[in-house]
Amino acid sequence: MNNHKQVLTTAILLMVFAIVGATVVGMTHESTYDKIKRNEQLVLLRKLNTILSPSEYDNDLLSDQILLDQDRLLGTAESSRAYLAYKNNEPVAAVLSAIAPNGYSGPIDLLVGIYYDGAVAGVRVVKHRETPGLGDAVESQRSDWILGFSGKSLQAPVSAQWKVQRDGGDFDQFTGATITPRAVVKAVHSALIYFEEHRKEIFKQSDDGSRTAKDS
Repeated sequence: MNNHKQVLTTAILLMVFAIVGATVVGMTHESTYDKIKRNEQLVLLRKLNTILSPSEYDNDLLSDQILLDQDRLLGTAESSRAYLAYKNNEPVAAVLSAIAPNGYSGPIDLLVGIYYDGAVAGVRVVKHRETPGLGDAVESQRSDWILGFSGKSLQAPVSAQWKVQRDGGDFDQFTGATITPRAVVKAVHSALIYFEEHRKEIFKQSDDGSRTAKDS
């Protein structure tokens, strides 16, 4: 009888410990999840602000975002996000998520900032698997190569020159690594074409150029 009570007591204690443990884990997850999400948003905002200076816009860049359908020009196989910058309620720029699918070691994820007039505001690499010491020169921390896109447009240089120099274009390649810069140049050029074709849709403008109501 005593053994039975002892087993029952032990079982109850284990059940109580399990409930308490599960509750603590759940509460910890809830609190850390919110913190992790906030940190991720701050990291993203810092990355966006290396493309667009905070002085160039006065809206909440992370709130003014839209989902874009998958598109060949963006290299996306699923929906992607675009972050919209405004100043005094006038469109300033959009930062598009784009993918260079044909990097040397796989896809290269990019953020491509494009001013409303079609000029590149800036380009940054978000994720890649390129070779350290060679292809990773696409990172702004490794070299200033990626900064060379700023100010470029579909008119300057003309489309035929949106290639690396080895292919007869205007853009430098890396010593010993041509595939990576070739992929990024092509992806940025394609993103510019996409923006040119979808500018009004991205900024949700009516035919007279005014801003329409933002989706909820």
